[in-house]
Amino acid sequence: MGSGHGHDQVTATGRHRKALAAVVAISLGIFVIEAAGAVITGSLALLADAGHVLADAGGVALALGASILAARPVTRRRTFGWARAEILAAAANALVLAGVGVYVLVEGVRRLVEPASVEPGGMAIFGAIALVGNAVGVVLLFRIRDASLNMRGAFLEVATDTATSVGVLAAAAVIATTGFERADPIVSIVIGLVIVPRALRLLRDAANVLLQAVPPGIDLEEIRRHVLALDHVHDMHDLHVYTITSGLPVLTAHVVVDDSCFHDGHAPRMLDTLQECIAGHFDVGHSTFQLELAGHAGHEHPAHP
Repeated sequence: MGSGHGHDQVTATGRHRKALAAVVAISLGIFVIEAAGAVITGSLALLADAGHVLADAGGVALALGASILAARPVTRRRTFGWARAEILAAAANALVLAGVGVYVLVEGVRRLVEPASVEPGGMAIFGAIALVGNAVGVVLLFRIRDASLNMRGAFLEVATDTATSVGVLAAAAVIATTGFERADPIVSIVIGLVIVPRALRLLRDAANVLLQAVPPGIDLEEIRRHVLALDHVHDMHDLHVYTITSGLPVLTAHVVVDDSCFHDGHAPRMLDTLQECIAGHFDVGHSTFQLELAGHAGHEHPAHP
């Protein structure tokens, strides 16, 4: 049996904690400003946007807390530490984002039926302040948005907050110039239709990790071809590739090798060769192989393919 390396690591989200903390602080500030603006102007759009921002701030704070947990050292009970906490947080973020999207849609329909009277000037001022704050958050997260599922979720939340702020400004402008109060719910419905599909995609990706699906971009048959092309290798079975957390794919497999490998001291070199092959061609740094004699598979429990 051979293993690629230890499990202590800094997760992809953990490398960007400062950016996440800054976004949480900005979002909480926006929430306070918009909530105050809603009271002053009577704008339901500002109040709904404030709730949207607060939900997203909670989601980003959850991702930040999960990254701190994920950095805790491994133990005898948790051999991968708390790394999977990031994926649980990403799933929770997706559910929150989907809930907010549905709320926006339902509230938008309600306001189409019963439009609210608002003061568009104040609405525009508070909406503009929120837009500037959200834009700063987008800038902070844009270049690191693909570092992990949690970073992508955090970016999507801030981006949708920015879109919501634009919608508030657009609705305020239309109401101020035409008196058409249904502009507010129309914009809200459009934003909801953007939020929900993105949230569902994020939830799907998180579920794939939790269900230990093969990571995107990895072809099991291609792995088999590479391994079977190595000297002394006869067969490969029980091949599994899955993701512990973003940036940490794991591979396990049973490899049938020449009987001589167990007699001439070549087995350790075979493990090195296998792990170098997987790391070099497939960017999987943590791999575990069981070397076997021909016919050994017939003695194993038939629980795995």
